[in-house]
Amino acid sequence: MSTKRLKFFAGNSHPELAKMLAKKIGIKISPQELKKFSNGEIYFRPLESVRGCNVFILQTASDHVNQDLMELFLMLDSLKRSFASTIHVVMPHYGYARQDRVAYPREPISAKLMADLISKAGADHLITLSLHSGQTQGFFDFPVDNIHTHKIFYNYFKKKKLKNLVVVSPDAGGGKAAKRLADPLGVEIAIINKSRPEHNKVEVMSVVGDVKGKTCVIFDDMIDTGGSVVAAHEALIKAGANKDIYLAATHAVFSGPCVERLKKVKFKEVVVTDTIPIPKEKQFLGLKVISVAPVLSEAIKCIYEGRSVSGIWE
Repeated sequence: MSTKRLKFFAGNSHPELAKMLAKKIGIKISPQELKKFSNGEIYFRPLESVRGCNVFILQTASDHVNQDLMELFLMLDSLKRSFASTIHVVMPHYGYARQDRVAYPREPISAKLMADLISKAGADHLITLSLHSGQTQGFFDFPVDNIHTHKIFYNYFKKKKLKNLVVVSPDAGGGKAAKRLADPLGVEIAIINKSRPEHNKVEVMSVVGDVKGKTCVIFDDMIDTGGSVVAAHEALIKAGANKDIYLAATHAVFSGPCVERLKKVKFKEVVVTDTIPIPKEKQFLGLKVISVAPVLSEAIKCIYEGRSVSGIWE
C-alpha cells in the first residue's frame, strides 16, 4: 500500500496500540510534539507538513478520559489549521458513550456533546468499536464507522469448541449484540432482565431463556465496575447454568471495585479487547486480552484506499 499522503498521529492514551497499528499499516507514527506546560495545559504540534494529507489520529478513552479528550481536541485543531486534507479520528473506546439520553431530570446528553466537540475541533470522520448505543452515530454530522467486534469473539470461542453453549446478554438492550455473536456460533441467546435503581447499581429480576445445564458466555459492550456482570453470573447459577461461565466484552473499563469483584466471582475466563490499555495492576488470572489492531489497521487501509469497511464487521 502506498502511504505517501497518509499521516498517522497518536495521543498519549494508548502507545502500545499505536505501535501495533503503525506496524500493521506499514508506516511510522508521524513526528509530533505533545506535552504539558507546568500548569497542566496541553500542547501539540506536528513536526512535519501535513498539507493535503489524509490524517489518522489514534486516541482512545482510557482511565484519563478527560485528559484524553482534551489532547484529541487540540490535535484536531492543530492539524486542521495545518491544512490537512481529511482528518479521521480512530477512537476504539468512545468516551461518555453511556450518557446518550436523558434518563433522569436535568441530565446532559454527554455523548452528543462529545460528538459536537470532536466535529467542531476539526474531525471529518470517526472510526470506533462497539458503541454503547448504535444510535449515537446520529449525533455526528459526518460519517461514523461503528465497527462491531463480534467476529473477534466468534473466532475466539469457535476455537474452544464449547459444548451446549448459550450467549447471554446482561440486559435487554444488549440483545442484538448477543445475537450477532450467537448466530454464527449456531447457538441460542438468553437475556438477563434487570433494573438499575441508580448509577453503578443493578438489581437482577429474572433470566429470559433456557440456560439450565448450559455453558454461558455473557457478552457485553463494556465492563465498568462489574456490577451488572457479577449480578448476571449469580442469576445464571441460580437458574441452573453450568458453573463454567465465560465473560466477554469489548471495552475493559475496569473501574473502582471491578477487578476484585471479577476475581471473587471466578469466571472461567474474562475475554476482552485492548481498546483500553489494561495496566498490570488490573490484570488477573483468567483474563484474556485480544488485540483490535488487525481490525483497525484493516479499516484504516480500506478508508485510505477508498474501499468499503463493511466486510470487516458484517
